[in-house]
Amino acid sequence: MRDVLPDIEKWRAQGEKVAVATVISMIGSAPRLPGAKLAVSEKGELTGSVSGGCVEPAVVQAAMEVIKNGQPQLLEFGISEADNIEKIGLACGGTIRVFVERLDW
Repeated sequence: MRDVLPDIEKWRAQGEKVAVATVISMIGSAPRLPGAKLAVSEKGELTGSVSGGCVEPAVVQAAMEVIKNGQPQLLEFGISEADNIEKIGLACGGTIRVFVERLDW
């Protein structure tokens, strides 16, 4: 959290709403470990990372929804043999679960 906190504090001081996405679990290979965070301001500014690649835009989109409606989301990204190539997933073959919540402090 320390790596994203300065930007969160800046955005909150400017009166912006903020959502934080946190990797809460992983199975197999994944680019970021549990505890990794991505913060998103209501203007769409970003700090931190939960994975990179094609997963990050989906997490940012969910964060923007959470900022608007206040409803947290639990996301899961991974690839199985049954998934088609167009589904968002991790290229490294692992699975991550990401919890997205709005900061209301």
